[in-house]
Amino acid sequence: MKTIRFFVLTSFLIISAFSLSACMGQDTLKSAGGNGFAVLELFTSEGCSSCPPADELMAKIQQETAGKEVYLLAYHVDYWDRMGWKDAFSNADYSRRQSQYASWLNTAQIYTPQIVINGRSEFVGSDGSAIRHTIAEQLAINKEVALALKVHQDGVVEYQVTGAQKGSDLVIAVVRKEAQSKVARGENAGRSLSHVQIVSALQVEPIKTKGSTKVKLPKGFDTANWEVLGLIQNHNNGSISAAAKADLNNK
Repeated sequence: MKTIRFFVLTSFLIISAFSLSACMGQDTLKSAGGNGFAVLELFTSEGCSSCPPADELMAKIQQETAGKEVYLLAYHVDYWDRMGWKDAFSNADYSRRQSQYASWLNTAQIYTPQIVINGRSEFVGSDGSAIRHTIAEQLAINKEVALALKVHQDGVVEYQVTGAQKGSDLVIAVVRKEAQSKVARGENAGRSLSHVQIVSALQVEPIKTKGSTKVKLPKGFDTANWEVLGLIQNHNNGSISAAAKADLNNK
């Protein structure tokens, strides 16, 4: 776990976080009733030596939750880029989103790796036990808001929402399903890193009951390598009330 406040964290906190995840990281996700959902937002960086275990955990959770309403988003923050290695997936927008969560959740530090679940709780990104426990809790909660999305090849996204509360925004993320990198410098120099669910574009706008917007899709966009995810998020407290994967309309 690494903070950005002078990029210094005591050895005690680092050892404690990784001792905990080492002891609990072998846990698997237990099944839960209900028709709930879980949105996991990972804040990570290729320049951070504490982040690869969190990236690996995301890949494991993706496998464990196949067929469930669990949505994964990996934001590569840009504040590590000046520490020796420029992360090709980083974007200042993702650093700003993490800072917004720090305000919403009233957290004292901004650090990597960090996972936020449903906009309501945050964890060290490699703490598999706590993360899996919270996913199970959220899946057991019945949904009150519904979101449906359809994306067209020209980037037009149609959406329909039921039950959203006042103060809700539509958050749309274009996601690359997987990628690999060879890191030449920085804390992970010499390592080959694998990533899943990498956010490549993010936009936020006020929501209506039904409407459309447009996102910039990568050249050659297809559902084998990419997907578009939508979230309904309260802009006052960050709470996420619904999530959906967009269906692709090839017409």
